Amino acid sequence: MKNLLTGMEMTQQQALDLIALGKDLKADPAKYSQELAGKSVVTLFEKQSLRTRVTFDIGVNKLGGHVVYLDQANGAMGSREDVKDFAANISRWAECIVARVYDHKTLLEMQQYSSVPVINSLCDLYHPCQAMADFLTISQQYDDVSKVKLAYIGDGNNVTHSLFIAGAILGATVTAVCPIGHSPDAQVMKTAEAIAAENGGSISVTNNIEDIKGYDVVYGDTWLSMGDDTPLEQIKAKFMPYQINQELLDLTGIKHVLHCQPAHRGLDITSEVMDGPASLIFDQAENRMHIQNAIMLTLMKGK
Repeated sequence: MKNLLTGMEMTQQQALDLIALGKDLKADPAKYSQELAGKSVVTLFEKQSLRTRVTFDIGVNKLGGHVVYLDQANGAMGSREDVKDFAANISRWAECIVARVYDHKTLLEMQQYSSVPVINSLCDLYHPCQAMADFLTISQQYDDVSKVKLAYIGDGNNVTHSLFIAGAILGATVTAVCPIGHSPDAQVMKTAEAIAAENGGSISVTNNIEDIKGYDVVYGDTWLSMGDDTPLEQIKAKFMPYQINQELLDLTGIKHVLHCQPAHRGLDITSEVMDGPASLIFDQAENRMHIQNAIMLTLMKGK
């Protein structure tokens, strides 16, 4: 595994090893405090960010490394300078490129011309770092993640795709519960189903909440993805039946709640649940840093 763009680069053992390393980084940070000493990571952000930017920046610092943050102040990627030239130049200075971009094609081109690892910190199709943080969080509650049943509720998007892929690799059961017209990408789902078949997992989509009775974990996301300017009132009636609330937990028997944030309290999730005993949401946010550090060490150091 030289890069992490989709998550499909990982074998099941590599995914499990990342989770194990993430746990160790969290438990004993001092052991890793100089692992990236003298090394630099460039983080490129075409999109706004809180958790991703902060966790990569602080995470690299905790490993003894240095972060250079780049936004769009110097012009849009591929406009002022070709992606090819950007990747070739950065590769001469830094040991890793972390990129949060609008279009997955940007990452593919960056990977082609970069001589250092490229990590997808979010694009239009995938969010692999988030999904691995999610399964790290789940693994802290369940010894065998392959036996876990995870339900994603809401708009089928990049987070859904990466949950499908990571779950399929780990052999888990992942079901997306989406309003009609908001299902995940059919090709991504087909690919995830094939991976799941190899690993004893299960991938499915439904619009019926009843189908996730007896599941272990429910996962929420904002109803409108970043950059989507659809008026909230246009989708509120369609999505409110899929709100994560106590009634849903009581109906399904689900014990644990995840949300990749930003959360819109009172819409995609209630404060009662987000702040309640079932919530693992802030552990999940913290774990972004630990799994990302595990990913960087694995790619940059051959851990």
